[in-house]
Amino acid sequence: MEKLQTNSPYKKRTSQVINLEKGKIPPQATDLEEVVLGAMMIDKKGVDEVIDILNPDVFYKEAHQHIFEAINTLFVESQPVDLLTVSQQLKKMQKLELSGGEFYLIQLTQKVSSSAHIEFHARIILQKYIQRSLIKISNEIIEDSYNVSTDVFDLLDSAESKLYDITQGNIKRSSETAQDLVIQAKKKIEEIANKEGLSGIPSGFTEVDKLTSGWQPSDLIIIAARPGMGKTALTLSMARNIAVEHNVPVAFFSCEMSSVQLITRLISSETGLSSEKLRTGNLEKHEWEQLNVKVKGLEKAPLFIDDTPSLSIFDLRAKARRLASQHGVKIIMIDYLQLMTAGGGKNTGNREQEISTISRNLKALAKELNVPVIALSQLSRAVETRGGSKRPLLSDLRESGAIEQDADIVSFIYRPEYYKIEEWDDEQHTPTDGQGEFIVAKHRNGGLDEIRLKFVGHLGKFENLDTFPFSNEIASSMNNAANDDTFKTTDFPSAEDAFGTNPSDDLPY
Repeated sequence: MEKLQTNSPYKKRTSQVINLEKGKIPPQATDLEEVVLGAMMIDKKGVDEVIDILNPDVFYKEAHQHIFEAINTLFVESQPVDLLTVSQQLKKMQKLELSGGEFYLIQLTQKVSSSAHIEFHARIILQKYIQRSLIKISNEIIEDSYNVSTDVFDLLDSAESKLYDITQGNIKRSSETAQDLVIQAKKKIEEIANKEGLSGIPSGFTEVDKLTSGWQPSDLIIIAARPGMGKTALTLSMARNIAVEHNVPVAFFSCEMSSVQLITRLISSETGLSSEKLRTGNLEKHEWEQLNVKVKGLEKAPLFIDDTPSLSIFDLRAKARRLASQHGVKIIMIDYLQLMTAGGGKNTGNREQEISTISRNLKALAKELNVPVIALSQLSRAVETRGGSKRPLLSDLRESGAIEQDADIVSFIYRPEYYKIEEWDDEQHTPTDGQGEFIVAKHRNGGLDEIRLKFVGHLGKFENLDTFPFSNEIASSMNNAANDDTFKTTDFPSAEDAFGTNPSDDLPY
């Protein structure tokens, strides 16, 4: 320490920090490492149980890393694993002396008599490795943060990537037996049978819910459309139905619109006041009263909106986990997929691969949190160049076929009115005015359908078609009744003929 004190104050301060950081023993479990390696060499069952949980890097002692590497090589080559074969493999790798020699291998096998509890021990070793990795990453971040030449956004990206790699590389889920899974499935079926209504989360659209039985946990739902079709309007309408009418917590991630713009659109659909009026604030007195009264349900709704631009998949997963644990969020909506980034500092330059990574991780998030994830997606311009009805197809999904592969449900929004198509291509040639179609093109656990919804353009929302009793068909029947000759009074006598005089002449006023 005397030498340190003779140096400059800066060097002295740096040395003290290093001593504090490096003076602690890193998290480790060398005794368990010895037990696990010994068990693997005396019992083949032990190898089978932990070979996919561990890797050479998770061991704290270098000797143990070499021994596990030898065992792993034997396993991959389908060779028997025991004291002699491991010793021979280490000789072949020229690492026997680095591993402590044959005497050390014998000592390891003498520490245990069986592979009992080997998986439990292996997971403790893995936990210690994760702790060491976090300490190492934290130290690197601290060191880089003090470097003034480091770009702060590159630093964030690097830190995000390293933490993400730890999560993906070390948290593995073990398989379950058919017996356990059948019991779980029967229990779930019983819960659904005893539950009134839908088994999943209701969207608020009757025909959609009949087809899906509600949005199901762990499902990835893609809703795709061309710009102007009403993707945001549909998901906002669903978010409103779920949060306001059913009081189910919803997380809405918007990469395109600000949170205030989104809530203003929700206020518009809730109050019936147009977005133009709300934007200008030009409201009459009764409209102000209408605004104050009708937003009370929306104010109390468990709806959480995040408008982080260029949201990375890592940030989304972190935020979603937090919302799920703190607020019990049961469904996640993302607007929209192509505005997200893969993150991790890996700029491959291939957008298709990046979208594949995003969609794969969205499905992983749905499974991890056991909630439905609804992601909006853009369609390619191929729809516009197509003749006829311009109804979208699965091949129109933009930038990646992985979206179709990863999703449990792929659906499209189609409004023929947008393309100046005035009639549906059905037998009745129904007018398309104010209507849209929700097309379920892929449904992993159910059927496909084309469901018509009412689109209220000036309020930016979708509703059930049957909630508008005075729709086109009823309006048409009213027009027919008005033109019906059955009740026309052309043959009735005039007032003078009937009464002999004009009755109004005899009235006293």
